[in-house]
Amino acid sequence: MPRLPRLRAAALTATAVLLSTVLAGCGGDGAEGEDLTRQELSWQACPTPDDAQGGGDAPSPLPGGGEWQCATMKAPLDWDDPKGDTIDLELIRARASGDKSERIGSLIFNFGGPGASGVKTLPGFGDGFDALRTRYDLVSFDPRGVGRSNPVLCENDQQLDAHFQQDATPDDAGERTRLLDSTREFNDACEENSEKILPHVRTTDAARDLDLMRQVLGDRELHYFGFSYGTELGGVYAHLFPQRVGRVVFDAVVDPTRNPEQGSLGQAEGFQLALDNYAEDCVSKSGGCPVGDSPRNVKDRIATLLKDLDRKPIPGVFPRELTQTAATNGIVQALYSQDLWQYLTEGLQQAYDGDGSILLLLSDTMNGRSENGEYDNSTAAHTAISCADAKPRYDAAHVERKLPEFRAASPLFGDSLAWGMTGCTDWAVAGAADHPDVSAPGSAPILVVGNTGDPATPYEGARKMVDALGKGVGVELTYRGQGHGAYDSENKCVQDAVNGYLLDGKVPPTGTVCS
Repeated sequence: MPRLPRLRAAALTATAVLLSTVLAGCGGDGAEGEDLTRQELSWQACPTPDDAQGGGDAPSPLPGGGEWQCATMKAPLDWDDPKGDTIDLELIRARASGDKSERIGSLIFNFGGPGASGVKTLPGFGDGFDALRTRYDLVSFDPRGVGRSNPVLCENDQQLDAHFQQDATPDDAGERTRLLDSTREFNDACEENSEKILPHVRTTDAARDLDLMRQVLGDRELHYFGFSYGTELGGVYAHLFPQRVGRVVFDAVVDPTRNPEQGSLGQAEGFQLALDNYAEDCVSKSGGCPVGDSPRNVKDRIATLLKDLDRKPIPGVFPRELTQTAATNGIVQALYSQDLWQYLTEGLQQAYDGDGSILLLLSDTMNGRSENGEYDNSTAAHTAISCADAKPRYDAAHVERKLPEFRAASPLFGDSLAWGMTGCTDWAVAGAADHPDVSAPGSAPILVVGNTGDPATPYEGARKMVDALGKGVGVELTYRGQGHGAYDSENKCVQDAVNGYLLDGKVPPTGTVCS
């Protein structure tokens, strides 16, 4: 688990579909003096997703009729040289379904990662945002470096298969050398194949793209719904453009005060909590838990499985095997959503019987690998954006000093998250800062939704975001639930509060709790 994405929203939908089935270059020269805010978008029927977006079918028709539309927006490659070269950013929209006189504008979504394709993810939510579509055009996009938006490209599919089979928790000097060499080879491939875009994929660049998008779409203010890393992007936007913030919601909130080491340690604690909750839920079922007779036994058996896989992998999806690294990734993927816990149980049952196929499929989803063996560019984009954003660089000696702390936070996930800190060590572009600046004095209220059972963006991050946004800006709402995020849990209290703000401008009382 060398690079753990903060959110794989598209992957959560794809996981359920896949497992239910199994069980059942840059844009060119900018025109001299061109004002990109005046460009007109040519909206057309959306094509099928390309390889960098993850492939698959073109978006299905909208609920109640109508079609998804896609367009390409030009943005400066380098925001410090806005009249220079441009890049293409891919957008998708669903037109507002309600009366035109009630339309507020466009509501722009970012589903996190960093590295998730918004163009592919937004249609995957089906009718999940239908209430919001009554007054907004629903819009998402592939951020720069992602999907169709000048994607960062690194290793090919065969190289990525080998990369993800690499032992991510080295036990001796030889394994440590192989892990660090694999990371260095991946990073070198990114530089070789994507050198021009790498310096220009920082979150501050994406935030400026958002403001250009707002203007091109014809909105006076930015109305925005950000999930996971999308909350960090939204916070950076609010810092840069506080007077242009409209109705904005953050869900599954990144702690903006943490550096990468602190963030990884927080995720170790978060995924350990999610595993604890899964184990307790499993043994509480009336029919019993097929993977353990007590919460302690459930976790002990998983730990034993991972140790056994470190010594000897088992058959996965032919011809690949389930390694310790792949099994850990598969377990993590299932802990992102309570809806996936059933697949975790079935995957563990199979693995205990010597069949690693379900856990390997879960791991594939985490890594952006399709059934046909092709990878999207989410890992490459996640690495490029994270390394361009974060200044700290951690070497093997630092990781080894920190291993006891990570193991205390999570006996199961601590090692892999600690070693994941070396992912940016040999990166070609210097990182921008220790952590993002999201202070936004003068901004309109931003609704900040934290989930007490969130493994990937622990609940405490919501309060830290509220504090960092500044007095009178952040409005905290707590959801006492499980999984990554709150809105798509379909909890009525959460959805009523979010919809009430986005549709009617009703700010819920700060400190509201939903359960």
